[in-house]
Amino acid sequence: MKLRDIVNRDIVTLTNCEHEPIHIPGSIQPHGFLIGVTTDWTIDFCTANISTFVDLTYKEIIGKEFGATFGNHVHETIVKYINDGINQSVFPLEIELLGKLFQLSIHKSNDIYVLEAEPHFRSRELLADLYLQNIQFITDMNSTRTLQELCALVAKGTREIAGYDRVMIYRFDEDYNGEVFAEDCREDLEPFLGLHYPHTDIPVQARELYMKNQLRLIVDMDYEPVPIFTVDNQENKNLDLSLSILRSTSPIHVQYLKNMGVGATLTISLIHHGRLWGLIACHHYSAKNISPEIRLAAKLQGQFITSQIDLRQSTDEYEIARKTALALEHLVGLTLPLDHLPFEIIVTDPELLNLCNAAGVSIYVGGEMYRYGLTPSEDQISKISEEISHHVREGIFCTNKLADYFSEDEKFNVAGIIYHSLGNENNIIWYRPENISEINWAGDPVKAIVKDSNGLHPRNSFNIWKQIVKNQSSRWLHLEINAAASYAHALHNQIIMMMLSEEEEKYRNQSDVLKETNAELENINWISTHDLQEPLRKIQLIISKLLGEIDNVPAQSVFDSLLRVSNSANRMQTLLQDILKYTRVKYTTDSLQKVDLNAIMESTISEMKEVFNESGAVIEYENLPEVYGINFLMKQLFSNILQNSIKYASPDRLPVIKITASQESEIYDHANKIYCNWITFTDNGIGFEQEYAASIFKIFTRLHTQEKYSGSGVGLALCKKIMQTCGGTIKAVGVPGQGTAITVYFPCDHLIPLI
Repeated sequence: MKLRDIVNRDIVTLTNCEHEPIHIPGSIQPHGFLIGVTTDWTIDFCTANISTFVDLTYKEIIGKEFGATFGNHVHETIVKYINDGINQSVFPLEIELLGKLFQLSIHKSNDIYVLEAEPHFRSRELLADLYLQNIQFITDMNSTRTLQELCALVAKGTREIAGYDRVMIYRFDEDYNGEVFAEDCREDLEPFLGLHYPHTDIPVQARELYMKNQLRLIVDMDYEPVPIFTVDNQENKNLDLSLSILRSTSPIHVQYLKNMGVGATLTISLIHHGRLWGLIACHHYSAKNISPEIRLAAKLQGQFITSQIDLRQSTDEYEIARKTALALEHLVGLTLPLDHLPFEIIVTDPELLNLCNAAGVSIYVGGEMYRYGLTPSEDQISKISEEISHHVREGIFCTNKLADYFSEDEKFNVAGIIYHSLGNENNIIWYRPENISEINWAGDPVKAIVKDSNGLHPRNSFNIWKQIVKNQSSRWLHLEINAAASYAHALHNQIIMMMLSEEEEKYRNQSDVLKETNAELENINWISTHDLQEPLRKIQLIISKLLGEIDNVPAQSVFDSLLRVSNSANRMQTLLQDILKYTRVKYTTDSLQKVDLNAIMESTISEMKEVFNESGAVIEYENLPEVYGINFLMKQLFSNILQNSIKYASPDRLPVIKITASQESEIYDHANKIYCNWITFTDNGIGFEQEYAASIFKIFTRLHTQEKYSGSGVGLALCKKIMQTCGGTIKAVGVPGQGTAITVYFPCDHLIPLI
């Protein structure tokens, strides 16, 4: 049977050092030995140093049955230990192998049971003493408030339990750069507290192993790795030692620690929410091993930290959390109208910045940009939104270094943002300014790995290296990000409600327009079958009579008959022109623009000068406002109302028409709509009964006979349609024998409804 070692001899280079297969080194540390057995308990792996601990060599036992080599009783004891499901990392098995007492750690690697034996610790610490130490620690822990105070206590407690020269609580940031967050060390040692280490010091594959195996020992930095041998019966045969206690360490990592002067280490993983939060890193400046009981007690210290992280961070961030919660409660509780006005209110509310401790905020909704505080220009915000949209996940993006996403030529007055999509290209963005800071690194982070003529080496200088960090804002805390997300969700709902309200209003208006249009069509149909046919019948009768008596009818009678025909034809033409004018007015606000009503009034009076002179009417008007409307329709509106006042003037007095305007501070609320400007035309004509106030605006409605007052009944109906087109309304108040007041109402310029 041919044997070979499985030592990994792949050459590590600058290009592959981050992928060094440290989980399959093919060797172990020499303070114990390792045996790998198959599921049928045949010994398939064994370390070269087994003979140091028992009277056997690896050549003698590889390929043999385990029970035959170490005894059936030992075999049965181990199998029972495995079947009982006892966690081997917590309670190693104490067992006698060939007359010597060992502590056996067992785990399964693929289809291989890995047995790691360490000599039994003769000066074994009493469990009662460790128990009392932990009870005291828990008592002291309750007196700490912040996370840093707790970590400092853990560092002190771990050093007392394990006896290492230095114990550090090492915390990672989101990029896995590390910081010495708490420390306890010998008084003669230089403190490392506050120093930062680059993510390359603990590469990806090392972090993955720390997640799998939460306790790691290096007993002596000067150790010689012990090779693992196996039967040479398979190409690329190896043994995964991810869960191993004795696993040999990367030579680059060993050299790194030697460069720091370290002789032995104990490392305990701190895992929080499924992520490597940090490490308890214990350094000793000479060789050092500790018993499984002390390892367990030290590991328990790590559990104290990870169980308290959320609580202590909440304590540390309590004031921020309270401020954020109050801001969120205030913003969500606002009662706002369902239109575009709320965004002007929301964006200037100071609580919107307090929500996530931002310096500025922008809201982009429906093509409109609302900004407050420290923000980029509107063009820059558009650029940011366009670029960030490629990086958004589930509508959310957050960074404290916006410059990473743009070229160096692009400069912003902000460095950090929280971006939330509000759907349909709408968004809300919070901003923070640049926060220039200084970081103390333990050596130049760029030179974590150095290459020279002898190969790769970790840096050997750990002198403080200061770095000035620019183009970054302070980091957004999770509670700030969560608060922003909560409010963005509420704001998104507000926008949806606004859109639904607009759609509902649109459909309601369209329904009203449709009803009115149907009524108009009925009236037009009626006028087509009645009013238009009446002059036609007259024309037919007169012409028929003339044709029948043409030889006997005197010339004067013929002239009178033709005059009556002409009058009937003119009336029909006037009626057709009025219908055409009415039907050409569309319900739309697409062409609305600012109109100066003073200019409209002057132009209308000028065009109607002859009418006023003939009737002797007096026109009085005050300064009129600017409104949103359509110029030619405003002239039609004023002309129709003035003509109506002159037509229905009292025969007992000269007509007087007064035009007054609302004051700037006045607002008229009618049918759930707000109007900021209105004009009232008051005359001293014949007036009307108030019960007809609504019907006079219906097409072809007349309160008087055609013989008494001519007209088609389209004039005021046309006025109503013009005001609907401008988003306004019209109403009339009449007193019989005294006169009529017609008021037209215009919407506020930012509240023009879309019909």
